[in-house]
Amino acid sequence: MSRQMKLGAFLMPTGHHIAAWRHPKAAADAGIDVDHMVRLAQTAERGLFDLVFFEDAAGVREARVELAAQTSRSIGFEPISLLAALAARTSHVGLVATASTSYNEPYALARAFATLDLVSGGRAGWNLVTSASEIEAANFGAQGLRAHRDRYARADEFAKIVGALWSPQTRAGTIGHEGENFVVGQGLGIPASPQGSPVMVQAGASDVGRDLAARTADVVFVAAQTLETAKAFYDDVKARAERAGRNPDHIKILPGMSPVVADSREEAQAKFDELQALIPDAVGLALLASYLATDALNGLPLDGPMPDLKASEGMQSRQQLVIDQSRREGLSIRQVAQHFAGARGHWRLVGTAKDVADELEAWFTGGACDGFNVMPAYFPGELDSFVERVIPELQRRGLFRTAYEGTTLRGNLGLGLPA
Repeated sequence: MSRQMKLGAFLMPTGHHIAAWRHPKAAADAGIDVDHMVRLAQTAERGLFDLVFFEDAAGVREARVELAAQTSRSIGFEPISLLAALAARTSHVGLVATASTSYNEPYALARAFATLDLVSGGRAGWNLVTSASEIEAANFGAQGLRAHRDRYARADEFAKIVGALWSPQTRAGTIGHEGENFVVGQGLGIPASPQGSPVMVQAGASDVGRDLAARTADVVFVAAQTLETAKAFYDDVKARAERAGRNPDHIKILPGMSPVVADSREEAQAKFDELQALIPDAVGLALLASYLATDALNGLPLDGPMPDLKASEGMQSRQQLVIDQSRREGLSIRQVAQHFAGARGHWRLVGTAKDVADELEAWFTGGACDGFNVMPAYFPGELDSFVERVIPELQRRGLFRTAYEGTTLRGNLGLGLPA
């Protein structure tokens, strides 16, 4: 069989566009409606997606109440608990949740994901993040955000411990780890699932993030806006994995992609324009400023140029992506904010199913990825559109499965059992 795409569905309550909650078909209580989230997961499973994915942040994302009230990202479930509910009402789709290495302990996290993996029949995955929010740090008694390199040093030790706790050799034995950040004695005492251990996912694109992904990740998410930048990332991480003694084919790299799909290009553009018109300037600016970790935009004319900024200790790779795009395209502050609000720096596709499939095929066959992390602009409409329009087109081209290969996440991703 020829190589086929792997697809993740990045689920959020109302959608990835910052104004999705204002869409006429949005559900006002989507962030706290379990049945809504179950329906989204079931739609992804109907579309034969490899996995559904949930982000997480242990805190309200916007400190100013008047702005937090204008985005659906301010409320939502703790994702591991939510995935347990989804596991009971799905049978094949993988279940991936985000958890931070900065504000968790490795033993407790390994135990939670091992349990989810067992009860789901081998469909769990952990998305490792180091967290880049001052608000989140304050909720755990920190005086501020740790330096970027220090966060990744802790994450590296954390990942090694979790890997040891999930290893068949030490699940019921002794770990005996004494390190810079953690001391862990005994194994988990939880049997392995049919896939052996949860799938490891990571999304860091900085230099130290790439190194960590190359050593530990089974799946890597990344934000890339051009085929050239995606291919450069793909080649670099695969080469690092090989240098680390791993088979590069055992790391699946999935760039984020936010689709708006319709039967005609004009209709698709109209759908996107409708969402763009719903963005309050203050909310778009606040989202941009939070990712750039700066208050340097305050008071500047929105139609003026972006100031000269440097990446901070926060999400360095995403910050650099935004800074580079603003310089490359000569965008004003308002234009950058509106563009960023549409997909938070990820690749955006607006068009027909054929248009979208053409672009996805070009990236996939051009050696830029192993598939995509699909980020629908609003739910449930754009997830439905992708499943009903784009998936059949990809299948017609032989680029995507017509049935699940197995019942575990590793099996469907084409990954072997962990050593």
